[in-house]
Amino acid sequence: MTQLEKIRIDKWLWAARFYKTRSLAATEVGKGRIELNGQPCTKPAREVKVGDMLAIRQEQTSRTVEIKALSAVRGPAPVAQLLYEETRESIQAREAEKERRRLANEPADTILHGRPTKRDRRNLEGLKRGY
Repeated sequence: MTQLEKIRIDKWLWAARFYKTRSLAATEVGKGRIELNGQPCTKPAREVKVGDMLAIRQEQTSRTVEIKALSAVRGPAPVAQLLYEETRESIQAREAEKERRRLANEPADTILHGRPTKRDRRNLEGLKRGY
């Protein structure tokens, strides 16, 4: 078995279980949501090696990880977590964001009684028209 020195970024992201499919990983790389060593990465064929730093944006979360190992196959989650190490700053930022979202007001809480009734809508329309 040969030791990998470099691998495509989309294949590594898929093997490390950041994305469910390789095509999804390639799409995210193409959209510029991945930074490799501080530079935007827009080509899924870009090669990564051990020691490279990746900044990954997924939905509301952002992660900065260092590549510790390469793999061309997708294995179980405990094995996939050995492929990278998240930086301390990234973990702290993610925890702070999680706490901020937990403490933020839920948008649905501002609606006390659900949808407006027909009568409520008529009153609102009257207020808008100046009746």
